[in-house]
Amino acid sequence: MTAVAAEPAWAHGTAPTTAVLLCNLGTPEAPTTAAVRRYLAEFLSDPRVVEIPRLVWLPILHGIVLRVRPARSARKYASIWSPSGSPLKVWTEKQAQLLAGYLGERGRRVVVRHAMRYGGPSIASVLDELRAGGAERILVVPLYPQYSAPTTASIGDALAAWMLRVRNVPELRLVKHYHDDAAYIEALARRVEEHWRTSGRADRLVLSFHGLPRRSLTLGDPYHCECQKTGRLLAERLRVREDHVVVTFQSRFGRAEWLKPYTEPTLVALARSGVEKVDVFCPGFTSDCLETLEEIDQEVRAAFLAAGGREFRYIPCLNDQHEWIAALAGLTIRHLSGWPTEVPGESELAASKRRALALGAVS
Repeated sequence: MTAVAAEPAWAHGTAPTTAVLLCNLGTPEAPTTAAVRRYLAEFLSDPRVVEIPRLVWLPILHGIVLRVRPARSARKYASIWSPSGSPLKVWTEKQAQLLAGYLGERGRRVVVRHAMRYGGPSIASVLDELRAGGAERILVVPLYPQYSAPTTASIGDALAAWMLRVRNVPELRLVKHYHDDAAYIEALARRVEEHWRTSGRADRLVLSFHGLPRRSLTLGDPYHCECQKTGRLLAERLRVREDHVVVTFQSRFGRAEWLKPYTEPTLVALARSGVEKVDVFCPGFTSDCLETLEEIDQEVRAAFLAAGGREFRYIPCLNDQHEWIAALAGLTIRHLSGWPTEVPGESELAASKRRALALGAVS
């Protein structure tokens, strides 16, 4: 039986709050082998991430993967680490800060925090903090525009696990996806157009999404379809020829077949076919991270140039772009619909406290 945590102290006459929790994947605390091993142990132990029977997978994970992969991954993290820490951490923190400001400008008084599905700050710890601060309604916004079981559904698992140990559960809403949201597509288009204005247009625009095992599609995960729709809507908004945009999938792991076409082999094939210049953009990543800055802008870049390509131009993720934060604010406001976001007046709070005390409350 799961132990139920003690309730935080509550004083009548305190205004309940509405909160928004932005959730991203996570990152190691440092670009070191030990820190990466801790992070990968949590990440790769999630049955949503690796859908192999536990009795088969866990001996492989602890006996092979966590002995070999952390040192190699730590070197990759070190190559993109900033003075402020992991780029994913830096951008996610900034997005939360900016979103709070945008919501305030639009008349919403909500608390905005961020959490990571793996690593820190954990979803459970931030939910505890919000509840202790009086949050009675919490909107959870994954920073994954396209839904998949290993990402968005895994956040749902973390929420469910947290609720098991909470007596007075707040209202919770989880945004499923926004892959076809008009403002999100507009933000993507503005990012690409900004790049084209300063650097010109390459021969192809390659849209690289994180991959999943092919099996996920046959089991009913909508991720592949949502990535394709994002790519189609972006191409339509950019008004480019259909053959100018190529949708691919990156970050394969293991020997199983994953969603195709694969990013690096596709770019190598383009270079060998005579395509000299490519623009590469990652619409499914809202923050630059290891998969974009190291895998795409270093490894895939090197492969394209080695295959005969002449120019590889990486387009940064949405990060702190104004149009993206505005899109995030609009999305958040829609999903907050029906929830009070105004703080009650002092007289209303005082009257509430008087009534509670008259009924025997101690505070």
